[in-house]
Amino acid sequence: MSEEQKNTPPEPRHAASLILLRETAHGADVLMGMRGAKAAFMPSRLVFPGGRVDEGDENIPVAQDIPTLTATHLAKAADATLTRALPRTAIRELEEETGLILGNPADLSSMDYLCRAVTPPDLPIRFNARFLIVPADMASGTLGGSGELEDLRWFSVDEAMTWDLARITRNIMEELLIWRAMSVDERAAPRKTPFYNTHGNTRARGWE
Repeated sequence: MSEEQKNTPPEPRHAASLILLRETAHGADVLMGMRGAKAAFMPSRLVFPGGRVDEGDENIPVAQDIPTLTATHLAKAADATLTRALPRTAIRELEEETGLILGNPADLSSMDYLCRAVTPPDLPIRFNARFLIVPADMASGTLGGSGELEDLRWFSVDEAMTWDLARITRNIMEELLIWRAMSVDERAAPRKTPFYNTHGNTRARGWE
C-alpha cells in the first residue's frame, strides 16, 4: 500500500438508523442500546438501532412504502435504488438488533426523515448515515434481538441527554427535539433537511 493510499480516508458506507419515538405524559421516549466495548464502531456508546446497507436490501418486501416526501428527502443524496434500500435497511436492522418489527410485511407509511450525517474522515470505519423516525406504536414484538445492543430499552430524551453520548448522537437528539416542535403541517411540507459533515476539526451542520 502506498503512502497516499494510507492517508486516504476510507469511503463512507451507506447506512440507516431508525428512531422509534414514543410520546408519553413526561415527553418523548426513544429506543436505544449500548454498543459493546469490543465493537469496531462506536464501542461503549448509546446508539439508535441501525447499520449499513446490505446488498439486496432494496428488495425487502413491504406492505406500504415510505411517504413521497420521505423519499424526496432521501433522494437529495441517493439514487433511486439507494432511496428504496435505506428505509428497508432501517427496518431490517431494527428487527435484528431489537426483535421489533413494523408488521409482516412492514408498513413504512408513517416513516419520516430527520437528517443525514457522515462520519469524520479520521476514523477507520465511516458511514454516510440517514436517520429516520417512526412512531413507536407502529412496532410490535418483544425486545431482544441479536445482543449487539446491550441495555436495550426505552430512554426518555432527557435521560439520554445526560449520558456520555457521541457528539453526533447528541446532535441527532437535538434535531429530534426540533422535529418534535414542528407542526403536522410543517412536517408534511417540503423542507430543507440537516446534514452533518466534518471540515477540518469542526463538525458542521449544513442543509440539503
